[in-house]
Amino acid sequence: MSQKLKQRSPGRGERHSAAWGKRVSTLLLLLVAQTAFAQWASGERTGKFAPDLSPAVARAHQGIAGRETVNVIVQYKLDPKTEQEGRVQRLGARLGHRLHTVKGIALTIPVSALPALEADPEILSVSVDHPMKGLDDTSDLATSVNAAWNAGYNGAGIGVAVIDSGINDSHPDLKDSTGSTSRVVYRQDFTGTANSNASGAKYDLYGHGTHVAGIIGGNGKLSGGNYSGVAPAVSLIDLRVLDLNGAGSDSNVIAAIEQAIALKSTYNIRVINLSLGRGIFVSYTQDPLCQAVEQAWNAGIVVVVAAGNYGRVSVNGSNGFGTITAPGNDPYVLTVGAMKSNGSSNPAAETKASYSSKGPTTYDHVMKPDIMAPGNDIVSLSAPGATLETEYPAELVTGNDGNNDYFTLSGTSMATPVVAGSVALLLQQNSALTPDQVKARLMKSTYKLYPLGSTSAYVPHLLQNFTDFYDVLSVGSGLLDMQNAVTSTDLAPATVGAALSPSVVFNSSNGTVSLVNGNGKIAAGSVVWGTSVVWGTSVVWGTSVTGSSVVWGASLPWNNNLLSAFSVVWGSSTGTGTQATSVVWGAAVSTTDGAFTDAGDDEQ
Repeated sequence: MSQKLKQRSPGRGERHSAAWGKRVSTLLLLLVAQTAFAQWASGERTGKFAPDLSPAVARAHQGIAGRETVNVIVQYKLDPKTEQEGRVQRLGARLGHRLHTVKGIALTIPVSALPALEADPEILSVSVDHPMKGLDDTSDLATSVNAAWNAGYNGAGIGVAVIDSGINDSHPDLKDSTGSTSRVVYRQDFTGTANSNASGAKYDLYGHGTHVAGIIGGNGKLSGGNYSGVAPAVSLIDLRVLDLNGAGSDSNVIAAIEQAIALKSTYNIRVINLSLGRGIFVSYTQDPLCQAVEQAWNAGIVVVVAAGNYGRVSVNGSNGFGTITAPGNDPYVLTVGAMKSNGSSNPAAETKASYSSKGPTTYDHVMKPDIMAPGNDIVSLSAPGATLETEYPAELVTGNDGNNDYFTLSGTSMATPVVAGSVALLLQQNSALTPDQVKARLMKSTYKLYPLGSTSAYVPHLLQNFTDFYDVLSVGSGLLDMQNAVTSTDLAPATVGAALSPSVVFNSSNGTVSLVNGNGKIAAGSVVWGTSVVWGTSVVWGTSVTGSSVVWGASLPWNNNLLSAFSVVWGSSTGTGTQATSVVWGAAVSTTDGAFTDAGDDEQ
């Protein structure tokens, strides 16, 4: 079996940062993290407003807002009608997307009008419509995808919604077996921007979504199968939310998720791929973006989300812990971190990519990531004339026709579609699986035999190397292993929420960090996903979790006096309040709005 998603040869140190477009210094990376993870200390709403709106609301009350506007998502107690829309428009608001899933509308509204929203009794909450970008920064044998292929699974009949920068469906690798019909069966733009540019790019002006689509479902036509995707016969639904610079917004993504739910039956959409992320500003229970992904999950769609690329960021010495991005912080979704192959197809040779974000999540302390997949130096489809290809011509890869048909990128953005494609294979094998059953099986069947730690090669443009440990907040349940997944017959309960990612709790009296089940409704005696069997022992998490459900023992990194991460991440909090030096308890780093952005660096 030929190798798909072929990686670059070791030793090449170029950076493919889709959002940055240039190499960054450690200082800049830290500043980006401070922006992306800007928090208000309590994480609670002030009245109807999310905490990151508080400065704007204060300016409005002080009468110093001037002509300043802000993009917001307004959620109502009931789905808003024409009357409610007219009311906000009379305040000077410009209407964006109607977001029925979260009973809301996206608005650009004068800051001076915010107090009027507070006074409207029909409005439930007001959140910032955060900007977003893709998360960029492997091989079949490492994840045993070839075992699924050998069993006859290729994703045929399964629809995967790619919510990204668009898909260049003219690429021959996205055609069906006849080579005449595109497997991109539906396309819709949510950005309101042009769908072509002067450089010849069409539909995907940025280049990120086409690359992601190729990892999910490219058939390797122009490479003799060498760069084929995970599910080469899958149907793709192109929902474009990012523009030519890779920029979008919460409301774009929420609207696209709603459309995926609406089209579920038409195209058998069973998977959504979100290679996107932004800072966390409130609890997932209050975030409309997280509410939207939960609606998709409830509708029977497996939502696969990038963990983020902030693992190298050490805010106040946190060593990259507490850097998971939204909506990967939601306990329902399947959140993916990135591994690198180090030039080997042996899963034992895979090491954690140091840029891959680590848990726990801010405010809610959810155990993330859930699973790891190869994401470093991935060769997938190019989008000729797109921004990324134009800015990084050295990363173009020639196909069998002599043209630049492929492109190299790295990041949790690339690991995420590896898992999304694998979900499609699993659902082709057994279409009756619920999202929770898919998540549970993939997590239980992972490869888990990792060392305590590893050190990356020196990263020249960051002037340092990085040491990673293999605790559950760094690598989740382990590396995707499709051979185990397709041969398994284990079934978690079919109940929605049965496979909620657990939360972690710090016990200040004995210095231990333990797991708390995400769903108390699941019976303790459940063989696969029970209270004491899966989360409490090593069935899912391997030797990183003991029978007494203590996450870290004396030999694991939190107890290493050489590391300061423990005190920074957990502080002295008992889990019920906030601590000024504690990253995951929601302490403010800055008050700047954060963007969905890429901090993914190639590392050798």
